[in-house]
This record gives sequence, structure tokens and C-alpha cells, in this order.
Amino acid sequence: MGLADGIRRHGGTFARSFLAISACLARLSARVFFTMANQNVAEIGDLKQWLGSMRGLLEENHFHVENLLITEAGPVLAASRFVDPAWPLVYLSSGIHGDEPAGPLAIESLLRHLDLDGFNWLICPLLNPLGLHRGIRENPQGIDLNRDYRRQQSREARAHAAWLERQLVPDLFVSLHEDWEAQGFYFYEIALEEDRPERARRILDSVAAVWPIEQEECIDDHQVRERGWIFHEPQADFPDEWPEAIFMAERRCPLSFTFETPSRAAPLEKRIAAHQAAIAAALLEWQAERL
Repeated sequence: MGLADGIRRHGGTFARSFLAISACLARLSARVFFTMANQNVAEIGDLKQWLGSMRGLLEENHFHVENLLITEAGPVLAASRFVDPAWPLVYLSSGIHGDEPAGPLAIESLLRHLDLDGFNWLICPLLNPLGLHRGIRENPQGIDLNRDYRRQQSREARAHAAWLERQLVPDLFVSLHEDWEAQGFYFYEIALEEDRPERARRILDSVAAVWPIEQEECIDDHQVRERGWIFHEPQADFPDEWPEAIFMAERRCPLSFTFETPSRAAPLEKRIAAHQAAIAAALLEWQAERL
């Protein structure tokens, strides 16, 4: 059964099944990939092995895989899979901040356990391998890659933006992040169409089964529309500091979600599971709106 078929036929059961089948892998990946006693720093050998495994998973799922860059810690991978022009295009990215490991592991679980048919895909599983190796948010030159899509001072942002500009504009963009200050899960939405509060609530309800929702009314200087949901204008907070999501909005991607898990408050396996729940719910909502 393809992913879209599963969404259409089974609704909420799909999201629950996704969490159940991937929980074991999340625990295993967390143990193998990261030296948790050292604040999520990834050893070079482990990281290169994981990136090799990720390439293999992508190729097994019939993705075309490219190396955007080769770094000391391993390649920056970018993958595409186009099967049917009638299918919508979904773009997933993660690991742009090196101290946010749950996103790459959530994408690994997606590739291991889901039949991806029903959607075309773009995936960038780990955009900042050197940052992950060092356990830092930025790249080794101190550049926050997720503020560099306007000026493109970093080689990582330049290579990534050039790759994105060669691709079709996705119908849905999902970016996986973490927030060390948060206690609960929350997300940003950028929509070039009308906002849908009921969609946001259902995504948050799905995640709440795994980890609580952030209760603060102002998160990182952004006022929430409702608990856990920031509806962001398609403009950067600072004109020269574009995050990836603003770059995608400028490319006219109609809908994007930036999912944020609490990197200090929650154990790694819970953060992976929260991302999985959010991805499943976002795909369910997107597909249901177009039936």
C-alpha cells in the first residue's frame, strides 16, 4: 500500500501505525549514532557510517542521490525521487543546525518503514554534518546556515540553494528542527494560501500523544496564533537573514511547516517520535484537503 493510499483509507490509524513501527528503530538509532554523554556530538566514524547507511536507504527506495558537498565529517546528501507527475511533491530537510539530531533520525525511520508511493520526494537528511560532528548549531566558520539563504556566505547554503533552484517547487515543505529552550513541541507555518487553524490543531493533537505541546504564548520572539502554532508571514524577521523556509516561500512553495522538538527537555527517542507524528499528521492533512 502506498503512503497516499494508506492516508486515504485509514486516516488516524495511519499516524498511530507509523509511530508504532518506528519506535524500535528510533531507540536503536539513538544508541548507535550519537555519543549521548558528550551532548549529542557525533563521532566522525559513526557519522560517516550513518551517512553511508542513509545513502543506501535512499538508493534502495529508488532516489537519485547527489553529494552537494564533501566535508571532513561526510557528504551533504540531496536526494530526489520522481515517480508520477500527477503525484504531489514533498520536500523534507533536517540537520541544518548541528546540535539538532532528532530530525535526521526521524527521516531515517521514514525511509526504513514507509512505502513512499503516492508522493514525489525531495530529501536533504543532514545539511550540516560538520556542525553535528562538533555538536554546534553553526558551521565551523560560525555561520548559522538557517539564516544564510539570502546572502549565501557559506558553501553549504550556496550548494543547497543551487540544488533547490534546479528542482521543481514542492507542494509541501517540512523542515525538522529542535529548540533547546522549549519544554514542548511547537511549529511554524508559512502558507501562501489561507490559514487553516483546524489543520494546525490536528497536527498538534497527533504530537501530543507523544510529547506535550509548548505552552508559552511567545516563542523565540514570535507570538503564537494558538498554543504550539506560530503562523508566520512569508517574510524574514531580518531582511538579510533568510531561513530555508523563507527561501522556499520566495520560490512560491505554497505551504511549509517547521517542526520544533525540545532538545533539552525531552529524551532523543521522544523527539524522534514527535517528529514522526508531526510528519505523518502533516501528510494526512495535506492529502485529506485535496481528496
